[in-house]
Amino acid sequence: MAISSADVIPLSQARANLSELADQVKSGAEKIITKNGESYVALIDAERLDYYHRLEQERIHLLLIDDASRGLADVSAGKVKDALSAVSALKRHRAAKAAR
Repeated sequence: MAISSADVIPLSQARANLSELADQVKSGAEKIITKNGESYVALIDAERLDYYHRLEQERIHLLLIDDASRGLADVSAGKVKDALSAVSALKRHRAAKAAR
């Protein structure tokens, strides 16, 4: 949904017209409330906010699945290291870097 200049509201105006703005948002509009001429907060429908949160959770899950798939592919390809050796190498690298 595109935001038009009519959807950008100064905080003082939003305070005075909150009930009207809430009705517009419930009807599908989104409002950007400004403070001192800069974006401050957004006013969106609660159901839409829940939808945005669900989308973000799904995106995170897909990224985790992708990471796990790449990890399994690395294991299948033999691209593995002993965990203790890898941690020791990281500690040596950090100690050398700190000594510089």
